[in-house]
Parts: sequence; structure tokens; C-alpha cells
Amino acid sequence: MPVPCVAMEVTVVARYRKAVTYGIHALLAALEESGESCTLRYGTSPEETAGHIAAAAGTRVLVLWSFYSPDAAAMTAELAAVRALADGPDVLHIAGGVHATAEPQHVLDSGWDLAGIGEGESTIVSLVAALRADTPLRDVPGLALRDHDGVALRTRPAPQLPLDAHRSFPAVRRHVGPIELTRGCRYACRFCQTPFMFGGQFRHRSVESVRAHVRQMRVFGLKDVRFITPTSLSYGTPGPDADLAKVEELLSGVREELPDDGRIFFGSFPSEVRPEHVTPEAMVLLRRYVNNDNIIIGAQSGSDKILAASGRGHGAGPVRDAVRIAVEHGFRVNVDFMFGMPGEDAADQADSLRLAEDLVDLGARIHTHTFMPLPGTPWRDADPAFIPVQTMKRLDTLAQRGEAYGHWRKQAEHSARLAETARAYPRRTRRRRVEE
Repeated sequence: MPVPCVAMEVTVVARYRKAVTYGIHALLAALEESGESCTLRYGTSPEETAGHIAAAAGTRVLVLWSFYSPDAAAMTAELAAVRALADGPDVLHIAGGVHATAEPQHVLDSGWDLAGIGEGESTIVSLVAALRADTPLRDVPGLALRDHDGVALRTRPAPQLPLDAHRSFPAVRRHVGPIELTRGCRYACRFCQTPFMFGGQFRHRSVESVRAHVRQMRVFGLKDVRFITPTSLSYGTPGPDADLAKVEELLSGVREELPDDGRIFFGSFPSEVRPEHVTPEAMVLLRRYVNNDNIIIGAQSGSDKILAASGRGHGAGPVRDAVRIAVEHGFRVNVDFMFGMPGEDAADQADSLRLAEDLVDLGARIHTHTFMPLPGTPWRDADPAFIPVQTMKRLDTLAQRGEAYGHWRKQAEHSARLAETARAYPRRTRRRRVEE
């Protein structure tokens, strides 16, 4: 007689960090929707995470980690600390997100059992199902796991589904956050990981799906709505031109779902606006519906040469125009600048500083960044440009006057570490797929 299959109990422990809650929320929503049986626990510190692992003895334990590339070294040390406190043969640690997608071999060599590749919703559901049924993990899409010789063995790709296929967050009060509005980005800037993880085309959540999220938020008594999107005024369009009719359909629909004292934040953190989309018409539309008094505009450089080399798709002129228009319509403007991009020389940095100071005179604040050779991007192996002392002093002067802010010095340290990792893991080496 055949032996009946007995499902194993699975405990999912999420390493719950403020910096990556959006991605964890999406995974938890997918698990909730799937109906896969598992016990969920949330570790808000290494000690709490280890405590949940120890308490789940006798079950299969899956520990979820997500982090950005600059955090990889710190998370590797934390993983070792958690393993020292609680571990066992039935405990699996999986890393997901942009770094794991781009550098699965590095993640496995750093101590994780699995790397999640690409979008994780279908992967997490299939992985929990495989653990419950005790079936081979090689059949789970979107994973990298160690082969017999330690090389990252990649399973078949996870599907990229329409954004409406999954919610942005589960139906649990503590895990509500911004609504993911758009995934993927057609602009494919050479320094940005987003288009190279999620694809080079926009996938927009429908207005009805957004409204359903807002209705769920109201059940919890929440009245503030924010969005995650690489470029806010690209909503509803597949191409480079803003479709203000679609943006208005979205914002008016959200407004209809909110109480009279509800608030909409659009074009501010955690999203931004491209400079060429800042027109008088667009600003009038935003003033009609949104509550944020500030917007974020991505400039990145004041050098037309560097903007062209990085694939930004606009020059320095539209940045100046965008700030002037936004200020005229009552917005406080924060403008992103990045120093040290590949090929940048003293003249390019002078152009950026000159533009930054002009924008300050118009009423903007400058958000300063240092270029980092992020895994998965075309500039992953590029050498950061040298930033001389005189440039640093001018940035410090802006900051001291309250006209600039940012963590560009810390990013310079991250940049050096990422360059070391890139040299240790040459692009496209030591990769293997299951079918091989």
C-alpha cells in the first residue's frame, strides 16, 4: 500500500528591518493569498530572530533576509551572529532582493543557504510548499542553491506577473505601507538596479487595485497613502511621456476612497519625479490632489556629458526648468545629485556644483550621493571617478548652510567595498542552471 504523504510543519521567520519592509510585505501578502500553511514570526533584531528559530525546533524553519548591496557586509556579519545563537539541520536562510538577484554566488559564499533570484512572490509560495511536502528545492523557480562543488545552481526563472496579481502588503495592520504603483523602469539608467531586476518596461498597478488597497487601509483606520514607484508621473504610460489623464484617474480614485481628512503623498519619498515631467499642467494637477508640500526630482548630474553616458535621457537644462516650475507652484524641491560617476572629471563636477548652487538659489535643497558600482547594473565593474578635496569642501559648505543633505561620505565607503566584491566575483563566472 502507498504510504500517505504527511505535510511537514513550516515556520517562516522574517528578519524584519525598517530598510526593507516593503519587499517583506509583498512576500507576506503572497503567502497569505496562497493559503500555504505556515507559522509566521518577525525578528526585529538578531537576538529576536535567533529566539524565533530556537522556539521553532521540530519544524522546518525558513528565515527570510532582504538587503541592498551596500548592506551586504553588515548582513553577512549578522547572519553569522544569528547562526551562532540558533541553528540546525532543518533551518534554511534565504537572501532576496537586488543584491541576491545580481550576486547569488557571493550570497551563497557569504553563508546563506539559498538566494532568491528576481521577483519573490511566486518563489516564496513554491518554496514553502516544497518544504511542507519535502520535495526537491531544485523544482522551485527563482532560486540559487549550492551545487555539489559550491557553485550557485540556478533553478528556472520565476515569472514576472502583472502587478495586480499580488497585493503590496498583507491584510495585517502592522504590515501596511506604501502601495507599489509601478514595477520596472524603461529608462534603464546605468547606475540603477531597478530596471535590471524588474525589467526595462513599466508594469503599473491598476487604479481599481490601488483603490482596493486604500479600502483595506481604511479598515485599519489609516488615512495616509504613499506610493512606491521609480518615476511617479510615468504612471499609466508605457513610454517616456507623462499621461496626466491616467495620473488624475489614479489620484482622484484614491481621493474618493479616503475620508475628508485623508492625505495623499505622491512624488515625495519613497518615489520621485523625472525633471522633464515637471510641467505647469502636472504641478497644477498635483496641487489639486496631493498633500505633500515637497517633491523629489532626480537630476544626478549637472554635466550633459555624464547625463548622456549614464543613460538618464535628459540634460541639465530640464532640471533647472523643473525646479523653477515646481517652486512657482508652491512645492519645496529636493534634487538628487550623484558625484563620482564613471568618466566624470573636474569640469563635470564643476558643472554639477554650479547647477546645484543655481538650484539652491531657486529654492531647492540638494540631496547628495556618491556613485556606487551596484551589482546587476551596466556600471557594476566601472571605476568610480575621483572626488577631490575641493569638491568635498563645497558639498560640506552647502550642508553647513542647510542647503544640502545626504550620506555621500558613507556611500563612498560602500563604493570601495562593492568594487572589491566586483573584482572578487568577475561578471558571469561560476554560474550554472539546473538543466545543465
